[in-house]
Amino acid sequence: MSKLPPIEKKDAEWKAELTPEQYHIARNEGTERAFTSPLNNEKRKGEYHCIGCQTVLWSSDHKYDSGSGWPSFFQPASDGVVEVKTDYKLASARTEVHCASCGAHMGHVFEDGPAPTGLRYCINGSVLQFEPEEE
Repeated sequence: MSKLPPIEKKDAEWKAELTPEQYHIARNEGTERAFTSPLNNEKRKGEYHCIGCQTVLWSSDHKYDSGSGWPSFFQPASDGVVEVKTDYKLASARTEVHCASCGAHMGHVFEDGPAPTGLRYCINGSVLQFEPEEE
């Protein structure tokens, strides 16, 4: 997949479209409290869209229960939909995950996940919109 076209919005637009919690996480690289997202326990088949631009970032086929308190995935829905950068906010470096299209902060990725990737994308449920598969 080629790089997604960037979505650019002014800060006032983001504030008008998002809840205060979504804005804090997506635009200020915040984090929701562990075990507070209803998506953490979502078990239905479907897709997880970015709250900022509706890009499909995650699939239920790649979701698993990591026990971390956040929705966790072992890979994105498709190549090129997320980007990563190093985060030095805590004592040790972590790898931040952002939507490749609108730049919304999603969470972090760690190298302690299951096969086949060995990755755990630990994602804030507040910045996702779940769309269940039609039954």
